[in-house]
Formats: sequence, C-alpha cells, structure tokens
Amino acid sequence: MKKIFPIILAGILLNAAACKKDSAFLDVQPTSILTNQQAFSDPAQVLSILADLYNRQQDFSGLDNGWASFADFSESFPSENGSASIVQRNEWGFKEWETWDYGYIRDLNLFIERATEANTLAETDKKRFLAEARFLRANYYFEMVKRMGGVPLILQSLRYDFSGDPTYLQYPRAKESEIYDFVISEAEAIKNDLPVNPNEKSRATKGAALAMESRAALYAGSIARYGVNTPQVSLPGLEVSIPASMANGYYTKALNAAKEIISGSAGAYALYKNKPDLGENFASIFLDKGNNPESIWVEDYKLRSGRVNGFTVSTQPRYGAEEEEGGRINPSLNLVQSFEKLDNSFAPIPHTDGSGNPVYYNNLSDIFAGRDARLYGTVILPGSSFKGRPVDIWAGYQLADGSIVTGDDRGAQKTLPGQSGPVQVVGFDGPVSAKEFTAQTGFYLRKYVDPTPGAGSRGTNSEIPFIRYRYAEVMLNAAEAAFELGQADEAAGYMNQVRARAGLTIPLTATDISFDRIVHERRVELAFEGHILFDKKRWRIAHLVWDGNKMTAADLLSNIGSATKRSTQPFGLWPYRLHNPGNANHGKWSFRIVLPVTVTGANRFRLGNYYSFIDDNIRANNPKIVRQPNQ
Repeated sequence: MKKIFPIILAGILLNAAACKKDSAFLDVQPTSILTNQQAFSDPAQVLSILADLYNRQQDFSGLDNGWASFADFSESFPSENGSASIVQRNEWGFKEWETWDYGYIRDLNLFIERATEANTLAETDKKRFLAEARFLRANYYFEMVKRMGGVPLILQSLRYDFSGDPTYLQYPRAKESEIYDFVISEAEAIKNDLPVNPNEKSRATKGAALAMESRAALYAGSIARYGVNTPQVSLPGLEVSIPASMANGYYTKALNAAKEIISGSAGAYALYKNKPDLGENFASIFLDKGNNPESIWVEDYKLRSGRVNGFTVSTQPRYGAEEEEGGRINPSLNLVQSFEKLDNSFAPIPHTDGSGNPVYYNNLSDIFAGRDARLYGTVILPGSSFKGRPVDIWAGYQLADGSIVTGDDRGAQKTLPGQSGPVQVVGFDGPVSAKEFTAQTGFYLRKYVDPTPGAGSRGTNSEIPFIRYRYAEVMLNAAEAAFELGQADEAAGYMNQVRARAGLTIPLTATDISFDRIVHERRVELAFEGHILFDKKRWRIAHLVWDGNKMTAADLLSNIGSATKRSTQPFGLWPYRLHNPGNANHGKWSFRIVLPVTVTGANRFRLGNYYSFIDDNIRANNPKIVRQPNQ
C-alpha cells in the first residue's frame, strides 16, 4: 500500500501538470500560419506573395491558357476537329471575352494595405512592392474595362459586418472614362517607384508602367473619337462610351507616355535587330530571352522551376515533331496576303495571271518573295524550314487536264499516269481536307513556336515567355496618337522605324499616313499577340470587319489594306505540283485558293459584343450594376 500511494500521487500530479500544459498549448500560435506582420516582415516572403498575384494576371491570349484564342477572328484556322466550332458559328455570344474577378482585386487591395502597414520592411523594398501591386491592380482594371466598359472601382478590401444589410458593399459601375483615368493616373503615380531596368522582364518596371499607360490612353482616345460611329453602344450614365471631347487629351497622354519610353528615360529599350535575316530576326523577338531589348514586360517560364508552357506542343509542324504533336493553328490567306510588297503596295499572293491562268513557280517559296519580312517571322510558309528541316506542305499533283491526284492522309502515295509505281502525292504536313493537325490553310504558325530541342515534347515543353508589352508596340502607339493629333509627319517617323526593321525601306511620308495605314501596321506587326479583337473594338470597326456574311474569293482578294475589309472566313492557299511530261512547266508549282470544308459559318460581331455581358448573378447581388447596351 505504501508503494501504491506514491505512484497514485505522482499520477495525479502528472495529470495536473499535463492539463496545465494542454491549456498553455492552446494559447500557442500555430507555426504553419503567419500573421500579417510576420508575412510582411521578410522581403523574400513578401515577394512570394506577390509572385502569386503576378501569376493571376489576365491575358486574352497566352501561352499557357490554350491555343484557341489564337485561332479565331479569321486570322487563322483551328486544325483540330474538336475545335471546329470556331469556324462553324455565325456569331459570338454576348458573354465572350468577359472577366470580372473581384476576388483578385480584393487580394491586391489586401496586399497593398498590409504592405503599407508593414513596419519592418526597408523603405526601398516597401516602395517597390507597393508600386508593383498597384501596377498589377491597374493592369487588371485595364483588362476589365476593355472587355466590360466601366466597372465598380474598388480600391480597398471590403469586409461584411454581418449586420444583415450588405448595401454598403454594393458599388455602382464607374464611368468608362473613370476606369481609364485610374489606370493612367496609377501609372504616373508609381512609375518612379519602379526600377529603370530593361533587363528586368517579368516584374513591373518603369517601362512597363509607361507602356500600360500608353496603351490604355490610346484605347480611351480611340473609343472617344470613334464611338460616335456606334451611338447605339452607349449608356446614359457613360458606364459605356467616352465623350468625343476627351479624345485629344487621351491621345496626348498616350503619346507622352510612349515618348518617355522612346527617349530612354525608362531604360535602353530598342527594336530587336540581332540577326541578319530579317524574317528570322522577327521570329527571334519572341524566342530570345537572353539579349532582347524589345520586350518590356513578359509572362516568363523556366524549365528548371517546372513552370513551362505547352504552346509549341500544340502548334509546331507535326511531321517530324517530338511525339508527332502540333499543327493546331493554321494562319489564313486573309492574313498572309495583308503583308505588303517591298514597294509599299498591297497585292494578292500572285497565284494567277491577268487572264486567270495559274502562275507556275520553280520553288514553293517563290510565290511569297519580295514581301514584308514579318510574314516569314509570323507564318511557316510552304517551302520554308522549321528546326533546320523543310516543312512538307503541298496538296497533290495537278494533271494535264486540270484534275488533281492527292490522298486522304499525310504523305499518301499513288501511281501517276505514265508511271509504274506509287509516289508521294501529298505532303507529310498536308494539307489534307478536314484532316486535323495538318496545314489545312497551307500554312503553320511560326510566332511563339519554339524550335529548341525538347520544347515540342509534352514531357519537357517550352520556357519561352509571352510578351505583354514590347517596344515596337510602343512606337506604333506613338504613331497612332501622333496621327490622331494631326502630327502625321511625326507618326511617319515612328512607323518607318518599325517598318525598316521588316525590310520596308521606302519611307512613308506624312501624306501616306492614314487610318488604314495605322490599322494595317498594327495587324501585321502584332498578329497573334492578343491585339486584334481589342483594336477592332476600340476603333468601332469590329461589326464591319466581321459582319456575318460569307465571302467569295473575289471578296478575299479585293481591298487589301483597307481598315474595314471584311474578313469573316479563313481562306487557304494550297500548292500543287504539275505532272505533265513534255510541258515546259512539268514539275513546277501552282497554287489554288481554298476554303476549308469545315468553315461553314461566318464570323458575326454584333453591336452587343462591344461590351461583354455582365452575369445575371452579379446584377442580382448588386442592383446598382446597370445592364450593358444591346443586351
């Protein structure tokens, strides 16, 4: 008994001690959760939080958000059977292209508030982090306004007080001009808190802030100037549309921001001119990460960190590619023929003579000779090469009677008249009618397609960046703003620099600069970079270019270079080899215009598409949100 009592007493004391420790344990802060003060005390920790906010930025087209947005607007054809609806529809829905991520806005506001309150960060670090977050917030508001028009402008994190009355959380839509004013003013406010460092590409810099300001001000100016052409696209409270009287003010801001970059005050940005072959040089703008003075702000990828993109896997020429993947984006003849001749003239690709007879060429590439070098840097053409090997794009043999011998699969073989054995009668890259992943327009995409070994493999993928802002666009922003302000001579100077890089060495004069020229230059320079939709919208010509009417070949070949040229269906150009022994043209190449068989619809942009539909649930939760026009 004497031995048992001490044991019992010890157990009671131990239990009591354990209870006390449990109580104390409950008051210990969890080590897996950081307080706001802890999270914002170390620059590396703050940067990791900011990195997530960078990763959530919105892009219309991007290398990791699918390839389909690049294969729309009749600039290209989607060579994937599951995506054929892109060229079969007759109109876009009103919800196309919308974005309304106020969760992201709240997180940006929280970051700004918490970084502001942080008292252990060095002032230089805090200033840069705050400027970066404000840049991301302004850039996302810009993404919203160009899709939705005026949206609620919320610059603080909102918290519900559980009172049963949420009305204090309901903000009305700001005027469209007020959102643009916010983006522009934020760029001005933060630009000097950001580094002047053209070698910093994936984080915000002074150059990035000014590039955003220039583009946003240009958009606002053109909406103000050209909105008079679509009076139906407006609201009485100006949540949609901008008064014409504001146009010049915005154009002036766009020009000044662009000139600040061009002057060098934001860093030594310049046009990329690193390779002697002008077509290769243009393609390399989007591939060269190590020595690229043109890119200003990019979404970057790094193989060693595991953050890569599969864009090349989807789009490379399929024949000979790793894992036989690719071929999904086929640029259209509509786009290809828009690249000028070197004498500054516009002309169809010369596949027939004046009498309508086919023109024969010794080499596949000869038909494209003497054109703007940006064509060769944007599109993989028949007769060109990728990754050091020729692409194999041709559609079949043309016989003496005009009939065609071809196959229903890549590299198909048949026996030609007068021959004893089968020969290849169609390219291993196509085109084969309705055969997915082949060059169904006769072309493949080159821009952003990575030739690095392994980049076309699903197991590796690519680390090339997506360029959000670049110097050539800044120069074209300056040219457009100067033109709209009546300074055509200055506009010509900016445009000529961009054009000379593409081999167009006959300078444009002030009298050459027109709205058509402005529209054309942006189309060929910025193709497949996410601009075409928003450019057409801000100029209020989208409903004219995509009017829903089907096209003929005559429609395709007329009015090249016109800003309002209709482009509702993506056409192609197929090469054929002549089999006519004894004829002088035997073995030479001719071309035919085709409309891919799955192109059964025609793009129609309705007036309601100028501003994307605001979801019914959003308006039900906030009655202060007014409806979009025409919806």
